[in-house]
Amino acid sequence: MRPLLWSMTRSDWHGAEHLHQGRGTIVAANHQTNIDPLTFAYFLWANGVVPRILAKDSLFRVPVLRKVLVATGQIPVSRGTTTAGRSLDAAAAALAQGETVAVFPEGTLTREPDLWPMQAKTGVARLALATRAPVVPVAQWGAHRLMGRYKKLLKPIPRKKVTVVAGPPVDLSDLYDQPLDGPVLREATDRIMAAITHQLEEIRGETAPPEPFVWRRGTPA
Repeated sequence: MRPLLWSMTRSDWHGAEHLHQGRGTIVAANHQTNIDPLTFAYFLWANGVVPRILAKDSLFRVPVLRKVLVATGQIPVSRGTTTAGRSLDAAAAALAQGETVAVFPEGTLTREPDLWPMQAKTGVARLALATRAPVVPVAQWGAHRLMGRYKKLLKPIPRKKVTVVAGPPVDLSDLYDQPLDGPVLREATDRIMAAITHQLEEIRGETAPPEPFVWRRGTPA
């Protein structure tokens, strides 16, 4: 995909030094469009990181794509099922081997009207606190011009500027010895999303809404 993405995008990348923590690392990014997993992976790969991405299991049922995802070691997530926890076990095993696990904490495309990050699910916090792996926040902006939210067609001409910024790891150390209950998981999740949102504010030169958008499945955004 690298030659194709190079031909369609102009990369504006910053903070790659934060990706290399010398041990298993979680990299968490905002999610705006169906193309940004590729621009996210492109940023990681081009900066010397081979990502293990937590991806929805429906992608693994697409014949050709399934072969690619399995061959590259991506991790399926069965959202909303009793087996969803297996993906966290696989991610924890990858972290223990010193690998980089890439996640979209929101779990789906943001429903926030202006593409700001919405309130995230707590899976990333559970993984981070259970493994004590550093969490590097990454903000993306511009991929939505290549493929709009909910759209299926690319707009490759002219090349679109895609900005990706990685920041220093989010400090969760004071939560490591706390019980993994709802309030602790929410606090860790909100810290991670706040770091991503702050970086996105700097990219966009705008201020995000004071409270993150909350979306419930089955309700309109």
